[in-house]
Amino acid sequence: MGLGIAVLVFLVATLVGLAFLLVVGVIYFELSNSEIPPGVAHPWRLRVLHCVLIGVSVLGKIVENLGVCSQVVFVRCFRDRWLVGKEGEDPKLFIKDLTFDNVPVRVYQPKSPSSGGRRGVVFLHGGGFVFGSINSYDSLCRYLSKESESVVVSVGYRLSPEYRYPIPFEDCLHATVHFLKMAADYGVDPASVILGGDSAGGNLTAAVCQSLVSRTDLPKLCAQVLIYPALQMVDLNLPSFQQNHSVPILYRERVAFYVLNYLHGDMSVMDEVLEGKHVPADMRLKFRKWLSPDNIPEEFRRRGFKPQVFTSHIDEVYEEVQKCFEPSFSPLLAEDSTVRCLPKAYILTCEFDVLRDDGLLYKKRLEDNGVQVTWYHVKDGFHGIVSFFNKGYLHFPAGKIAIDDIISFIKNA
Repeated sequence: MGLGIAVLVFLVATLVGLAFLLVVGVIYFELSNSEIPPGVAHPWRLRVLHCVLIGVSVLGKIVENLGVCSQVVFVRCFRDRWLVGKEGEDPKLFIKDLTFDNVPVRVYQPKSPSSGGRRGVVFLHGGGFVFGSINSYDSLCRYLSKESESVVVSVGYRLSPEYRYPIPFEDCLHATVHFLKMAADYGVDPASVILGGDSAGGNLTAAVCQSLVSRTDLPKLCAQVLIYPALQMVDLNLPSFQQNHSVPILYRERVAFYVLNYLHGDMSVMDEVLEGKHVPADMRLKFRKWLSPDNIPEEFRRRGFKPQVFTSHIDEVYEEVQKCFEPSFSPLLAEDSTVRCLPKAYILTCEFDVLRDDGLLYKKRLEDNGVQVTWYHVKDGFHGIVSFFNKGYLHFPAGKIAIDDIISFIKNA
């Protein structure tokens, strides 16, 4: 028996050691292939954050290979508990978990008295359509509610790969419509409802806003808040994609992975999408008026941008991904007749973010169509920085400043 236990301990120790070496090796490889340009806020904190996220992903793969659970489930559990899990009761808020039209939501209502109807904020979390949850955004939504004195509804839409497009979009649409109809029941002025979200949530925010412009049976949204949104899958070679292709925590290749995973999960066409071979010439010509790098201010094109020469498309790839050209998937491609009817917008972009130019191009589209835009640019920011506005040793002051600017916009919307 003693020998058996010794062998078991040896095997466990060996497996743990190999796992540790694997994690270290992958982290080293990732760091050697990442790039943190001069000017990024707190570069060593960003490196540590990047290491943590890589390590969790590798551990998730090990756990998956051991048959415990999938890598996605493991990473989701980590993010739910670390970024930052539910904090319990709050002396300043009433917090309830409910369902709006069968979609899970968490409602945050300030306890302080209000002389009239409050503002309402429907928040759609980010996470590449794969990660993110009500729990992982609990801290942020509490802060938004308390500081803006608004009723905040955090939407727990279904995620990929279990649920692909258009299901997450439809969940967000249904939850938003439900709240617009029932806003008064939560002490909210129906004419003062704001829809917002970050990253993938920014995509869903823009898409839901567009889908509501023709609804005459609902109160109109007061405003939209787009935090480094992902808005198109036509051109992944815009200046920001080239300049920030290896800047943590979102690489250019990961954008293609996330959007394809959201679309249908077939990664065999990733290289072709990155090269632009999924876009027919006539469609590229049509979209150029909205997506041309010339529409991006010169100051954002100076840092290592080379205009891309696109070759002919591949019919099979186009057929595989053609739904990505629908405005509910790529809101930047909506017609002007829809865009000009949108509510005023707040757009946040970060200099060192592959998605920076999606936000800049949408800003121009909105302004060209007479929609008021408040733009906030985080000059030393990277993708995801707002999520780390209060994360202890991994706190980024620029994220706190950005979230406070968003709150100022909400309070004055």
